[in-house]
Parts: sequence; C-alpha cells; structure tokens
Amino acid sequence: MQGPRAATGRRWWLPSAVADVLDPAPDAARSGRSRRTARDWVVDFSCFLLAAGLGLAAAESLGQEPGLPHPLAVADQAVGALACGALWLRRRHPVALAVAMIPVGLVSNTSGGVGLVALFTLAVHRPFRYVAWVGGAQLALVPVFYWLRPDPDLPFAGVIAFTAVLTLTVIGWGMFVRSKRQLMVSLRDRARRAETEARLRAEQAQRLAREAIAREMHDVLAHRLTLLSVHAGALEFRPDAPRTEIGRAAGIIRESAHEALQDLREIIGVLRAGDADDGGRPQPTLAALDALVAESREAGMKVVLVDRVREPEAAPASVGRTAYRIAQEALTNARKHAPGTEVTVTLTGAPGQGLAVHVRNPPPDGEVPHVPGSGQGLIGLTERATLAGGTLHHGPTPNGGFEVRARLPWG
Repeated sequence: MQGPRAATGRRWWLPSAVADVLDPAPDAARSGRSRRTARDWVVDFSCFLLAAGLGLAAAESLGQEPGLPHPLAVADQAVGALACGALWLRRRHPVALAVAMIPVGLVSNTSGGVGLVALFTLAVHRPFRYVAWVGGAQLALVPVFYWLRPDPDLPFAGVIAFTAVLTLTVIGWGMFVRSKRQLMVSLRDRARRAETEARLRAEQAQRLAREAIAREMHDVLAHRLTLLSVHAGALEFRPDAPRTEIGRAAGIIRESAHEALQDLREIIGVLRAGDADDGGRPQPTLAALDALVAESREAGMKVVLVDRVREPEAAPASVGRTAYRIAQEALTNARKHAPGTEVTVTLTGAPGQGLAVHVRNPPPDGEVPHVPGSGQGLIGLTERATLAGGTLHHGPTPNGGFEVRARLPWG
C-alpha cells in the first residue's frame, strides 16, 4: 500500500488546477461549504430535472443501438441515475464532479445531460483554466465515444460537430454567467468602498471642523478668562485696596465676562451651523492689533507695540488672523505668568518678504500668583503657524524672560 507521500509525488503529471481540487487543503475544503438559499434549491432542482429528462430521452434510444446487450443498457441507465444523484454535489465539488463525468460519460450515454450540467457549473464557479482542461478532455473523447457507440441516425462527422458545438455553447454560457456575476460583485464592492470613503471623508471633515472650533474657542476665550482670573486674584490678595481700584477691577471683570459670553455664544452658533469658516463673527486682522494692545493696557498691562509692517492692508486674511492670534496668546501668557512686566510686541514685514511676529517680556519681579495653564495655547499657535506655511518658536530668554517668535509667509 502506497502512502500519501508517494501519491503526492506523482501529482506532477496532473494539471495544477485539477490536482489542487482533487487533493484540497483542509481549510479550502471547509470554506467551500455554504448553506443553500431558496433560489439555489430551485436552480439545483431544475438542473436535476433537466439532466434526468435528457437521461430518459437517451435511455429510450439505447434499444436502437445495434449490438448493445441488455445488461449493458441496464448498467448504462444505472450509471446515469447515479450521475443524476451526484448533481446535488455540484456546488460543493464542481471540479471533482466535472472530472468524474469524463470517464462516466465515456461509458454511459444516459449521463450526457449530467456532463453538460457539470461543465456549465464548472464554467460558472471556477476560472477558465479549470474549464479549459476539463472541457478539452471531453471534446477530445467525443470521437472515441461515437466510434465505440455510433449514432444510428446521424453520420459520424455530423454528430461530432453537433456535440462539439453544444459543449462549446454550454461553456460559453457558463463563462458569460460567471463574468456577469463577477461584474455585479465588483460593482457592489466599488459602491461599498465609495460609501466607506465618503463616510471617512465626512468624519475627517467633521473632526477637522471640531478641531478648528476648539482652537478658535481656546484662542478667543483664553484672553477673556485670563483677565477675569488676574483681576479676581488681585482682589483676593488685596482686599484692602482703594475703592477706586476695586471698582475698576470689578468693571474689567464684568466687561471681560460679558465679552467672553458673547464670544462663546458666537462660537456655539458656528458649531450649530456646522461650518467653522462661515460664522457671523468677523475674523481679526492686522488692523485689530491696535485694539488688542489698547484692551491689554486698559486691563493694567504695560504693552509696547512696534509696528514696522509696510502695506498692512495688503496682508492676506489668513496671515493677519494668524498674527493676531499669536500676539493675543502671547499677551495672555505674559499676563498670567509675568504680571507687571512690560511686554514688547514687534511686527515686521512687507509683501514678498514675509511677516515676523516677536513678543517678549522680562522676568517678573517678586512672587507671581498661580494661574492654571495647560500649555495647549502654544501648541495651538504652533499648529496655526504650520498650517499657514510658517514657523513658530517659543521659550525662555537668557535673562529669564520669555519670548515667542513666528515667521509667516506673505507672498
């Protein structure tokens, strides 16, 4: 008895497609099992009836074959019946059934319908290389079959031509059905991928919009809330301050709270509208820096603005907005971490040369009240400058102060 190694060693003479199906891997054989749907049952039963009908028609002509013994006719019909029963395995083992029908069709005339159905199933469910080997073998054995069992009504050449045309028609029909199914599957996959890509693009756009709104909310509200924190802290540390200073600080707190609520309301309105770029609130520009510095001075800061920008009205909106946010965040940080110091804001630039923003402050004198901060503002400024095509650097100075340097393109 020969072992599996000897059997596997002689597979070289078989076509690779047939060898893979006759000796499949366990996973491949297991994955080929699937439940039949109602449509599959209807198709399988129709194929069975077609093959059985062709077999009965061929059985009636067995008595007209000259020299055919009755036992061989009975055996022919028995083999044909078994072949019809094997049709129920055509979905699970299409190649094995088609290969098995090659010798069966050579000895049984009543199994001819089963051979055509098996060949059609092979063409539908397997690539062309399977059909080429099995169909070529069947066409090559057609002359042998009719030489052994000639047809009493048709000439030898005519019946061979008719059988060849019928076989090629079945193969062509099966390949057409297979290509149509593959086209439908491809269209479904393409539609599914398009839906997935559209959903991913929508999610990405939504995420970017939320990030932009969050960045805008931080840049706008941090300035207002810092004023609230600083002046509230001053009132806490100096409860015996003169009434005029207390009233002034209370007025600044009230005004800052009112403006923070207004900014928050506008940003939430933009969020509800679903578009961060089409909000009703006007975006700041380079011209708004004077108002920002004036507001900081009213809050008690010492701010020096050095404006060396030529043709500021020609600056792009994105550049002006980014420069404004950088100066606003730098002033906010200086107010929180270096109160009482003189902050210098320097702007230089011109069309074609770029815009430089430099904000610096010396180290504060004495103890500084603790104001919470997460550092997200400087991270957001770096992202803003990068998105605008520029750069931003920040850090302590040699004398213990702090500076923010940004360079923005101005083409």
